[in-house]
Amino acid sequence: MGIPGVQFFSDEQGKKRQVLLDLRRHRGIWEDVYDQIVAENRRNETRVDWEVAKRRLRSKRAKVA
Repeated sequence: MGIPGVQFFSDEQGKKRQVLLDLRRHRGIWEDVYDQIVAENRRNETRVDWEVAKRRLRSKRAKVA
């Protein structure tokens, strides 16, 4: 018995290594998974103080206008 729209793929030892999601059925789940992957990949990026980021954005907007 499985979950409709979810298929797991296992390695030679039987450990689940990949999953195939039907995005029509599980778009919300995929968005959560994707957000988590992006956050994990950005974990070690240099952080910028919010006030500094706002100043930089305002400065860029002023140059474009």
